[in-house]
Amino acid sequence: MNARIPELAAAVALHRRRLDAVRDTLEKTLVEEIPRLGRTPVSALIVVGLLENWYTCLETILLRISQHFENRLAPSRWHRDLLERMALDIEGVRPAAVSEAAFPPLMELLRFRHFKRYYFELDYDWDRLDFLVAKLRQAHPLAARDLERFERFLSTLDSP
Repeated sequence: MNARIPELAAAVALHRRRLDAVRDTLEKTLVEEIPRLGRTPVSALIVVGLLENWYTCLETILLRISQHFENRLAPSRWHRDLLERMALDIEGVRPAAVSEAAFPPLMELLRFRHFKRYYFELDYDWDRLDFLVAKLRQAHPLAARDLERFERFLSTLDSP
């Protein structure tokens, strides 16, 4: 048995729970805090931070999966490369960790995270944020299902 498999499986499960927690915090914020604060530039930053945290959490576990099975990402565009590779089913190596259905909304969230990290915008467009929240709501159950499926795959590798 490869001792790293249970560690990776535990990390996948942990990140799945963290994704749930960030999504739950986002939903609670949208229902409780945003109506109280209003749709202001400051309240937008709360939503932006949660969107960024959700995607970064997902990307972190995808990177761990990639490192375990491949560990070859182009340094110049590794974020996009990672998401694209995680959508590949590599026969004899590993199944896709990202389904075809999850890929498009995840790509939108990646683009936004990239924009947020490198352009330091402070006055976010609430229509765009509504769109991104919708993409996260679409992506979250798909990504959670994909990660759960990947955990099941890892459990088959862990068997004697």
